[in-house]
Amino acid sequence: MLLLLFQWLSQEVRAFSVFNYQTLRTVLAAMTAMFFSLALGPKVIRWLAAKKIGQAVRACGPETHLVKSGTPTMGGVLILLAITLTTLLWGDLANRYVWTVLVVTLGFGVIGWCDDWKKVVYRDPKGLASRWKFFWQSLLGLGAALFLAFSADNPAQTELIVPFFKTIVYPLGIWGFVTLTYFVIVGTSNAINLTDGLDGLAIMPTVMIAVALAIFAYVAGNIRYSEYLLMPYVPGAGELCILLAAIAGAGLGFLWFNAYPAEVFMGDVGALSLGAALGCVAVIVRQEVVLFIMGGVFVVETLSVMIQVGWFQYTLRRYGVGRRIFLMAPLHHHFEQSGWKETQVVVRFWIITILLVLFGLSTLKLR
Repeated sequence: MLLLLFQWLSQEVRAFSVFNYQTLRTVLAAMTAMFFSLALGPKVIRWLAAKKIGQAVRACGPETHLVKSGTPTMGGVLILLAITLTTLLWGDLANRYVWTVLVVTLGFGVIGWCDDWKKVVYRDPKGLASRWKFFWQSLLGLGAALFLAFSADNPAQTELIVPFFKTIVYPLGIWGFVTLTYFVIVGTSNAINLTDGLDGLAIMPTVMIAVALAIFAYVAGNIRYSEYLLMPYVPGAGELCILLAAIAGAGLGFLWFNAYPAEVFMGDVGALSLGAALGCVAVIVRQEVVLFIMGGVFVVETLSVMIQVGWFQYTLRRYGVGRRIFLMAPLHHHFEQSGWKETQVVVRFWIITILLVLFGLSTLKLR
């Protein structure tokens, strides 16, 4: 909206043409989203508390988390509100990629809202039935995958790029691309959801990865930089910088209230939507493998759950008694049970993510 206004004003006053630059609007988007989060945060938290929308702690979780019972949850609404308002203000609303990622983000947010609402209203820690959650996630994931596949401008936008190599790419074809896109969007969404178990644990890595993906999006949308760095040119991808900056700004603003001891949790409404957004952007800029690297913490957290459940079920069938590999899953609970304090787990996972994000960014040049 503001972009259209400034474009109109620039016809009379050339100084307003500076707002056509994506870099400036990216910075302004981050600042605007953070402002929305910080300004609306207390009001949202009070509203959640007044509606008694408090966290239902799992009975099988760590005992130290019992004190968190009743803490306002569904704070992801604050993040989505800040992202949406900021993107509408500073983004190019004629860009199809902006709308694609925004629709996917809000769609997964609705799924998370329904899941959280069932947990809060019916006091059911399990929330929405897994089959229904998976069904709606699949519907949105496949919808986005099909749209991106059939709207691609050239075959390079549907190839799988292998980082660190100049010429190694794998043509996926339409249906291979659709399959990969589906798993990236749905998988990333659920991975962040599984990681969101400690105060500030999921939101800060999300912010870091969003900033890194903004750099990839800028390069992919610039024909000179993409050619120089041997990346596929994706016309219009640079506009995703504004949305990603909004994610980063909104996330930092939310962290103000989510830092230990948390005043509010993001809930599934935030975790599912943010994961889907990052996955969708990674597909558009053709950096699925790099997302896998940068989101290593999310990947390991997800694998820990899969391994724990798989081994427990296997030993239960074979020996009649279920056995565990980790003290508790996801992995962050294992370290808590090992004696680490919650803040230690969170900060150390942040440090690991910083290293992984820097490693992922190095693929821009190391080819």
